[in-house]
Amino acid sequence: MVDLRSDTVTKPTSDMREAIKNAEVGDDVLGDDPTIIQLQNKIADLLGKEDALFVPSGTMSNAIAIRAHTNPGDEIVTESTSHIYIYEGGGYAALSGCSVALVPGELGIMKPSDVEKAIRKGDGSLGHFPNGSLVCVENTSNRGGGTCYPQEILDAIAKVAHDNDCAAHMDGARLFNAAIATGTNPARMVRDYDSISICLSKGLGAPIGSILVGNSKFIRLAHRWRKMFGGGMRQAGVIAAAGLYALENNISRLVEDHNRAKRLASSINELEMFSVNLDGVQTNMVYIKVLGKTNAEKVVEKLSEHDIHVLALGDDLLRAVTHIHITDEDIEKSINAFKMISS
Repeated sequence: MVDLRSDTVTKPTSDMREAIKNAEVGDDVLGDDPTIIQLQNKIADLLGKEDALFVPSGTMSNAIAIRAHTNPGDEIVTESTSHIYIYEGGGYAALSGCSVALVPGELGIMKPSDVEKAIRKGDGSLGHFPNGSLVCVENTSNRGGGTCYPQEILDAIAKVAHDNDCAAHMDGARLFNAAIATGTNPARMVRDYDSISICLSKGLGAPIGSILVGNSKFIRLAHRWRKMFGGGMRQAGVIAAAGLYALENNISRLVEDHNRAKRLASSINELEMFSVNLDGVQTNMVYIKVLGKTNAEKVVEKLSEHDIHVLALGDDLLRAVTHIHITDEDIEKSINAFKMISS
């Protein structure tokens, strides 16, 4: 079976399982799990920040960041197809009491000028406006197609946020994909951001876990919200060990996923039944437009008959994601399956 539904389907490799088995553990709620401490220190050093906090999921990491940066009644600014807005259950509203100002993006990438226009402040509005206090950037942009922000735009958006008395948060679930694709040092990429969320359980191949990164004052506050949101874990070093292994072994190999995604995308785009915006295929994602009368769900069913599994996102859109378990042979098998159902 070739599973291209997401890079979240990855399973620990044998070497990662050894790291899990041999992990030294403590009680993380009491602050003495040595493997978690090592993981938090490592990611903070990698990103040039003071501190980090290990949490169960990327959604929780973003939720904690929003709650720590805002007050109830505030407004966050984010791109209109961002994960925070589309895929996190309205957590910004339910958990933080925030409204959201949506910014249009081109392939998921916001313009700094549009971000500035979207920031509203209560002061001077006769009480009509909410207080815009947080700008959220997603890099890579999932619904943008796995696209990467140019560094100058990241810097400009952070400056817009800070000039308007807002914090800047980066949903960097796939930040290392962006770093590899653009050749940018991760610490340089996030230099001007107050907080960053990193997922370990996607392209990096760990089974669970995310990390929230920022300065020490912010992480102390985030630690409290993690407790209140139910994210405190005990002997969680067994999963932190997988994250450590991923950071030490699985970052540089992400380029293989990117190359395979580009190969898959270019081949599918040659078929009359499908269309791919190749400009958007910058990392490990391929968004495929289904043309004609066949809908996406039927394409998923037909591909599954050939043991190829992709995700339907609406009536005419498919997503295929490469990851650590996808080989060159899997890509060829997938291309052949697309060709067969197109004939």
